[in-house]
Amino acid sequence: MAKALIGHLNSDLRDPRLAVENARLRNRVAELESLVLRLSEENDKLMSARAAEILTAEQEMQPA
Repeated sequence: MAKALIGHLNSDLRDPRLAVENARLRNRVAELESLVLRLSEENDKLMSARAAEILTAEQEMQPA
């Protein structure tokens, strides 16, 4: 069974089209991971700014 799997994998690696497609997909995954990280950081900044706005508004509404 192991020989069959290894043989199957080796035959896939010999096909240059699959190697090119795998490289393209790896690049795309890296791009998407970078985008997710950037958007997550931007979201964190926006959430912090909004929280600060809410706290400031609450402090202004309290009676002196």
